[in-house]
Amino acid sequence: MTEGRRGGLPIECQLMPVRRQAASQTPVASVVWPSGGRHQWLSGGVSSWQSHQRSHLVYAATGVLVVETERGTSIVPANRIAWTPAGRTHRHRVHGDTDMRIVFLPPSLARRMPDRPAVFAATGLARELLLALTGPGDDRGAPSRSVAARTRLLRVLVDELSETREEPLYLPEPKDDRLREIARLLLDNPQETTSMADLGRAVGASSRTLSRLLRDELGMTFYEWRTQLRIYRALVLLAEGRDVTSTAIACGWANPSGFIAAFTAIIGSTPGRYQGLMNRVGGNLALGVTSIKFPAESRRPSSRSRTPGAAGS
Repeated sequence: MTEGRRGGLPIECQLMPVRRQAASQTPVASVVWPSGGRHQWLSGGVSSWQSHQRSHLVYAATGVLVVETERGTSIVPANRIAWTPAGRTHRHRVHGDTDMRIVFLPPSLARRMPDRPAVFAATGLARELLLALTGPGDDRGAPSRSVAARTRLLRVLVDELSETREEPLYLPEPKDDRLREIARLLLDNPQETTSMADLGRAVGASSRTLSRLLRDELGMTFYEWRTQLRIYRALVLLAEGRDVTSTAIACGWANPSGFIAAFTAIIGSTPGRYQGLMNRVGGNLALGVTSIKFPAESRRPSSRSRTPGAAGS
């Protein structure tokens, strides 16, 4: 094999980057009202950086939503709900054509939610409430419910989330330039199998230094970090219609069974079942049907017993 270097890695260690679509900062369709909104995004869309005076919940009825802050990235597939407190600067990125729903909470209810960004499992009830609160309505597109009815639904939604476990799929943003370069290489080439030692040599750091940086900055081992990056890329490919086997290979697994095990451990569903659920949601929404059966999500016995997590702060 020809020797040489490109982009800090030996040529034999590099693969072609994943082709990306040009990102649009404008939804193809959007309806916004004082208490929420709906945005239809084409795959690859990204919003501008923004912050809101009111706290809000975001749910991707179809597609995969990514919530980015200055401290990291939270991945929000169709079985998750993202929470962003008021005043937090963030932006949204989508993979796969995405039906994005937004619900703003009044301060009285927002006080019952975490004071940092978080991601929750989307239970069947929480999903139905979000769809009802953002579903089709009057001739302006806003849901045709009275203020009193919406308030009751919001209270039930917050009650439900208070009893639901947090589900972080979180990629913290490294501060160290060497980690940032490795993150870029691994995201561009998720099938890369280069060892941490070889990656370290490419960016000028020993394995010991990289292990310390990963522990101190990200709270992860190299294996955990690379697995998170690969699962993120897998969610993108599945949202774009890739089958499970080709997704597994593209994301660095030698066989689908290893990929299925890792995906299920992090996402809570096999990739095939998850992709099927995404397709079912999209089809039912197109037909105007919002009552869909999903697998039961785990719940915790107390709203105060959540394990603190860096789910996108």
